[in-house]
Amino acid sequence: MGDLSSVLPAGLLDVLSALIPPVVVATVFCAFVIKLLRREMAPRRMDGSLVSGDATEAAGAEATATAATGASDEASITRGGERAESDGR
Repeated sequence: MGDLSSVLPAGLLDVLSALIPPVVVATVFCAFVIKLLRREMAPRRMDGSLVSGDATEAAGAEATATAATGASDEASITRGGERAESDGR
């Protein structure tokens, strides 16, 4: 029972052995195309960046860095966008 040639008809083993490599190549190709299409159809922001957990974290880190560099300007702004009385601008 361990030998497939005794179970399968004589020509079927040859057909299967000839078809397996193209089926494997076709499966890999289809998986690649599907992966590519999913990536291209993914939701994007107006600037073209992907909307995902990694992109959101990166955008949050960028916003934090921007806020840290502009902290002196933001420190003088109080609630409602009004400047503090001590600010002489």
